[in-house]
Amino acid sequence: MKIINSISEKHRLVSLPEPLHPLVSVIRISDMRFTDNPIWEQFAVNFYCISLKRNISGKTKYGQQYYDYNKGVMTFIAPKQVMSLDADQMDILNPASGYALLIHPDFLYNHPLATTIKNYGFFSYTVNEALHLSEKEEKNIEEIFQKIDEECQHIDRHTQDVILSQIDLLLNYSNRFYERQFITRKAVNHDVLSKMEQLLNGYFDHEEALKKGPPTVEALADQLNLSPYYLSDLLRSLTGQSAQQHIQDKLIEKAKEYLSITNLSVAEIAYQLGFEYPQSFNKLFKKKTNISPLQFRQTFN
Repeated sequence: MKIINSISEKHRLVSLPEPLHPLVSVIRISDMRFTDNPIWEQFAVNFYCISLKRNISGKTKYGQQYYDYNKGVMTFIAPKQVMSLDADQMDILNPASGYALLIHPDFLYNHPLATTIKNYGFFSYTVNEALHLSEKEEKNIEEIFQKIDEECQHIDRHTQDVILSQIDLLLNYSNRFYERQFITRKAVNHDVLSKMEQLLNGYFDHEEALKKGPPTVEALADQLNLSPYYLSDLLRSLTGQSAQQHIQDKLIEKAKEYLSITNLSVAEIAYQLGFEYPQSFNKLFKKKTNISPLQFRQTFN
């Protein structure tokens, strides 16, 4: 796998001149030229990449589910995320328009963004979970890209502060728009919640926990064709709880069922639910219910 370490190297690989600033750059997507290079089969970059793309709806591999907007599409890539481009995507990328903002982590040093940028879960979303913009939203985002690009044209002692403030604004807008996207797709998202419930019920009904341990967010997200971060954010927008909290609630629900209608010991129930150590089960049960498994069972005697 190829690691693209610098923004300058990325410029060269897509046939662009050297960036005016070594740590931050705005690229016009229509200017990028992807040569027939094997590195695109699997690569990663050591910097952040935030893209706004147009003219790609219905032609790329974004289409695993329907979308509400067919204008601008935003994607967010964090350092060291593994990516790939196939020949079909390369054919589309050249005529597409929009912007790509490249930010090296060194540019964020000694600024709160160095920490806060890591708290935005959408940098861990996959391509089919991209942010789809309305026309007005797209215009707001495009203006920010253009302002950053203008700042890169005349670098002085104020450049970094101005660009950092624009990046901060861009991330705040993106966070708002993702929350809007969860709301406008409520029907689809409730379908995801239903499918997750079915997966969890099937997991315990078929005693998968006994063989594989308790269900994980990663395994459920994979079966739902979502990234773990996106699944958690989606569920939080619907229910106020993360995916992990949903799994724990299902574990406790199943534990209460065993405790109330079977003669299995607490240790046997713990193993049945996938816990390697009964103490871990006891701790989770008490945390979620404020009583121990034995105390819960005694309420039925």
